[in-house]
Amino acid sequence: MPARPGRPSRRHELLAWALPRVRRTGELVDVAHERARVEERQRTRRPGLPTALVPRFPRRFAVCRDDSAGYPTHVVTPRGGAAESAGAGGLTLLHVHGGGYSYPLDPFHLRWLCRLSAATGARLVLPDHPLSPRHTWRDSHAATVALATRYAEGAAAAGGRLVLSGDSAGGGYALAVAQAMRDAGGAVADRLLLVSPWVDLADTTPDETAAATAADPWLFVGKVRAHALWWAGSEEDLARPEVSPVHGSLAGLPPALLLYGTRDTLAPGCRLLADRGLDAGWDLTVVEEPGLLHVYPLLPFVPEAARARRQVLEFL
Repeated sequence: MPARPGRPSRRHELLAWALPRVRRTGELVDVAHERARVEERQRTRRPGLPTALVPRFPRRFAVCRDDSAGYPTHVVTPRGGAAESAGAGGLTLLHVHGGGYSYPLDPFHLRWLCRLSAATGARLVLPDHPLSPRHTWRDSHAATVALATRYAEGAAAAGGRLVLSGDSAGGGYALAVAQAMRDAGGAVADRLLLVSPWVDLADTTPDETAAATAADPWLFVGKVRAHALWWAGSEEDLARPEVSPVHGSLAGLPPALLLYGTRDTLAPGCRLLADRGLDAGWDLTVVEEPGLLHVYPLLPFVPEAARARRQVLEFL
């Protein structure tokens, strides 16, 4: 059913009702219990890419592994045509996945990315960086910047383009990487794609965050703050640009597309990013969707996600 202007579709509202029941989400009760739950999920994860939601994945895509960052990076290319050649020009999409810095790439991430790849012929570069709470940003930031720089250099040398993207925690990470690439003065991404990015782990707008959380059936402020501290490693590091890139310089960054919904605990940080980006003269296109959930472009079966996909494809 099409969404009415300014009003979520019925499918979206049904998903918003079902999501906390299916995923058994809820507010933080005990930090130690949350940490144990996260580490158990990490221990029991299956190796490789979660391809269950991508029809005929082995026939449609070729996969190789790049260990140059010191952790696995999966490189996925559509089969056939120039994109399957390692040195081919065209579009490379380096995507840093969401999951609160604690969870790996999941089937819905890969489903969304493969649909973008199929529509554009893009090669996907998917870093599988070390996860919190055992690891902090210090364990992978420099390596991920170097990885993105190598792919930017390779794309430019082949006459292609690199788009740096991320959703949720991955969106914040991608933005921090783009800032570091700019500061290094070398190769940079051609564009940035940010989907509901987590850019303010320091939570500098706590009242707004609490108000947003009241409407969000998915993200809960207690858990968000616990995961933020795990990734930062200390209270002092929460506001560092490598952790909370909204507090870094936004001048001189590549053109970017920012998509988020207002029914999202992370929406205040996205608004802060939009405001500071405007002040910095950043070429940032902002799509704020009233009443929509966290990472709504990745949600299945909702018309709002289809609309977002069209916007992303136009931007790419």
